[in-house]
Amino acid sequence: MSKIAHYLQEHLDGEVTDSVEVRRYFSHDASILELAPSVVVYPASESDIRKTARFCWQLAERGQILPITARGGGTDTSGAAIGNGIMLAMTGHLNRILELDLKKRQVTVEPGITFGTLHQTLVTHGLFLPPVPVPAAYATIGGGLANNSLGEKSVKYGAMLRHVERLSVVLANGEIIDTGPLNKRELNRKLGLSSLEGEIYRTIDSLIEENQELISTEGRQITALHNRVGYNIFDVKTSKDFDLTPLFLGSQGSLGVITEATLRLAPHNPVTDWAVVSLEDINSLHDILPRLLKLKPSACEMINKEAVQYITRFNPALLKGVIDHPAAALHLIVEFDDSKEASRKKCLKSLQKLSEKAGGHFQSARTAEERQRVEKLKQSTSSIFWAIRGNAKAVPVAEDVSVPLDRLADFIRQAAQIYTSLELPPVMWGHAGVGVIRMSPMIDLSQVGGRQKLFKLSDSIYKTAASVGGSITGSVGDGRLRAPYAGHVYGPQMHQLMMRVKKAFDPHGILNRGVKTASAEEVRGLIRDNYSHSKHEHLL
Repeated sequence: MSKIAHYLQEHLDGEVTDSVEVRRYFSHDASILELAPSVVVYPASESDIRKTARFCWQLAERGQILPITARGGGTDTSGAAIGNGIMLAMTGHLNRILELDLKKRQVTVEPGITFGTLHQTLVTHGLFLPPVPVPAAYATIGGGLANNSLGEKSVKYGAMLRHVERLSVVLANGEIIDTGPLNKRELNRKLGLSSLEGEIYRTIDSLIEENQELISTEGRQITALHNRVGYNIFDVKTSKDFDLTPLFLGSQGSLGVITEATLRLAPHNPVTDWAVVSLEDINSLHDILPRLLKLKPSACEMINKEAVQYITRFNPALLKGVIDHPAAALHLIVEFDDSKEASRKKCLKSLQKLSEKAGGHFQSARTAEERQRVEKLKQSTSSIFWAIRGNAKAVPVAEDVSVPLDRLADFIRQAAQIYTSLELPPVMWGHAGVGVIRMSPMIDLSQVGGRQKLFKLSDSIYKTAASVGGSITGSVGDGRLRAPYAGHVYGPQMHQLMMRVKKAFDPHGILNRGVKTASAEEVRGLIRDNYSHSKHEHLL
């Protein structure tokens, strides 16, 4: 055992290891990147995290940088759950429900608990946490908070930020802070603190005051509903309060390590009605989508014709008899979860009229058998990751963009042209109701040509998303993989402001080093030749 691992084991309650096998396991997440940690720590408590952070801070003060990476289930596709210093594996011990308040509809949890485990408890009380990422069985609440995740039900219930009441966070120097909205008196008290927390509040408050016009201008340029690039400084200060929570949501552990969260819940209705709307023309999406959303669906997913063809090619039986018009250009999968059956029926009837008016095909799913077919269609996109052609595999790159709803059809057409020009099938699916599109091109990363195609595709897709007022990432963070493309979304002044935010929280660059700051050269050096899907990546 190394000196660092031995020292940490003497001072921490949780397990510490630097074994080759464990380090190899944690050297990659669900992204195409690989970076092995030096030491893996399974913190048993918040105190363990504080001691680890303090140890690394003291080393940094002497000029020795030992980064810290907090990791949940490892389902991150942006390369944010890997790091070359100390890996904090949160799922080992910090995976409990600490308090469930049914009256307030709130739950307090530790970061290592998975969405699936939490959901099993909540549904027994008629509640649920809506922004569930895929795969829920492996994705942790900590990761969901770090990414400000969203899921299929975010069209009605919003992203993770909407459901956060408060956070407990360990800062880079080991201090612990609680976040939440502060009034002017409470903010002034924070501004007067002599600790790192006080310095952070003073710096962020000054940055916002000095850059109000820039923040306002850049914020207006991104008209997509969701954006995860950089840090959400746009929502920190309002006319009513000041709250650091938006900065941590989507920061991917690069500003602090979340150790506890109190979350707001929603009523859960186990009986829902589904429908599939198959559109013959992508252009129809522009007219039908805003009208569809007025019906307030709880989910509005999409899968295009090329995806259906792709899935059928590699697994001919999977979608047999599932959809009535598989050759349609685009399929919208819509759910209504109103507790009143009459209301759901009314929405389905209205949706059918919208579909017919748009020249589309309507397929309702109200019986158990019909719902099972729709569920099969929804889950079918996971099979895209099973397909292999020689050494080429579906890789998660240029795969999570967010565009304004009124430009969704335009983007799909332009993205399809980009894919076709690179001799790749334009396979697309995602959360149509919030403008988030997923894509995973089949590329051989062991070949120089494959890597060149990867970067060319990424640059073209991200430029196109930004040109229509969108973002290069919509449901997860930019991480390492998308950090080099942040300039497509923000101008140099805004990007510099984001880096000043990072500096305020983490002056020594300890926390998740390289995440949100990596250069293209750094990313190229981390790509793994033998990329493969792990036990859970096929569920993404």
